[in-house]
Amino acid sequence: MAGKGKLPERRLVMKEEKPYWAWVLLLAFGSSLTGSVSAQKSDVLGEVQLEGKTKVEKTSGVWVDGQYVGYLKELKGSKKLLLLPGDYTISVRQNGYQDFNQKVTVQPRETQIVRVTMEKAATGVMPPDAELATVKINVNPTRAAVFLDGRFVGHAGELGGIGKALQVVAGTHQIRISLPGYKTFQTDINPLPKQKVEVKTDLVKSAVPETEPFLKRDN
Repeated sequence: MAGKGKLPERRLVMKEEKPYWAWVLLLAFGSSLTGSVSAQKSDVLGEVQLEGKTKVEKTSGVWVDGQYVGYLKELKGSKKLLLLPGDYTISVRQNGYQDFNQKVTVQPRETQIVRVTMEKAATGVMPPDAELATVKINVNPTRAAVFLDGRFVGHAGELGGIGKALQVVAGTHQIRISLPGYKTFQTDINPLPKQKVEVKTDLVKSAVPETEPFLKRDN
């Protein structure tokens, strides 16, 4: 029996929502292109490589023209960032840090290196730890982006498992989980002070084929 005054844990089932992205780029997510499509694209694509020295940079989320594409450390090899020629804005975000933004112009068959440095953001006064609730995010795939009240707070792998969680002020919050190629999930939570809440789900792959959204949008 739970001790007096101890609040029970809640486990939430997230509700499915419509896909939450507009594709503007090509990501090489492990599946190779075949036939004439591969031959035509390989001659015009450029690569953007992101480099960061510390764990803060390496675990920060990356956006291209407002589209989340993954966290910095994973965007290499089979997940390297390949774009059609044109101008893009690269944004890198981390909870508690200022956004890093840089414009790049992608050229065919060229590789650009963007060196990312995150700087601490000014923060307001937080309530005492006794007033915070704990939220665990157990989501598969673990590379999915997690948003609290519309603000990026990390990828799922950072916020679930042993010793990993998100601390929030008690009250109503919106949790959104997003990843390219998967349907976006969203749920509301309303934890009490000191309460532990778990958000657990497996993202569902989108019905939109990954071999379609390769072209940069028209300006």
